[in-house]
Amino acid sequence: MPEGDTVFHTGHVLRQALAGRVLKRGELRHPRLSTTDLAGRTVSGVRTYGKHLFVQFDNGVSLHNHLRMDGSWDVHRAGGRWRAPAHQVRAVLANAEYEALGVRIHDMELLRTDREDRRVAHLGPDLLDPEWSAEHARRASDALAAQPDREIGVALLDQTVMAGVGNVYKAEVCFLLGVSPWAPVSEVDTETAVRLSRELLSRNAARLDRNTTGFPERHRKLWVYEQTRRGCLKCGGRISVADQGAGLEVRRTWFCPVCQPGQNRLSDHPGSQ
Repeated sequence: MPEGDTVFHTGHVLRQALAGRVLKRGELRHPRLSTTDLAGRTVSGVRTYGKHLFVQFDNGVSLHNHLRMDGSWDVHRAGGRWRAPAHQVRAVLANAEYEALGVRIHDMELLRTDREDRRVAHLGPDLLDPEWSAEHARRASDALAAQPDREIGVALLDQTVMAGVGNVYKAEVCFLLGVSPWAPVSEVDTETAVRLSRELLSRNAARLDRNTTGFPERHRKLWVYEQTRRGCLKCGGRISVADQGAGLEVRRTWFCPVCQPGQNRLSDHPGSQ
């Protein structure tokens, strides 16, 4: 699932390929936008905020999109072969040099560029904001601490607290904090949780090969996320996995019962024992 670092990197790639160039082809394959033709428009910029992405045009309009669980942008040289089936392509933005394909993008809308901030006003501070400051950190920490009885794993995924953390970083931050994902926020140093979240996302924002451990080996790049087939890199014990959340918000959650003691749930997925 795309998280804040993936969206940030995607924005950088789109900016390099599209910004300052005139579109020769601009199709939006969405029922509400299918009649829109962006050909002839110049891409003036690309902006990201948490998991939200905005492609800005010279007429003061932006294409807002959210990658959700499986969306992506595929950028390649103009005239190159599409790597995705045509029926999965929801947007085609092409200039004389590059072609950007929005693949499996479910959420798209056109809005005035000067209203982008309204679209993300409900979100917490963007962890990858280039102008991140102590005030951003304080706001995120205060928002995280506002519901002390909430499970920390659930709270970290709340984009209204801070924007950018997804299921991978939720698991990794909890491990580095040494707390169970089911521990109440009141048992966590929220300032440290915010700092670790920003550090991990920032470390990975410029690359596709995500690494939270600092180890170069392929099988040692993540502490706990999807690591049930090997032992914990700290204690050697087994990594476990169980569901956390309710309804549509249920997420598989990886943890080390030894390094993250407390209110852990029994593992309930095959291969976790």
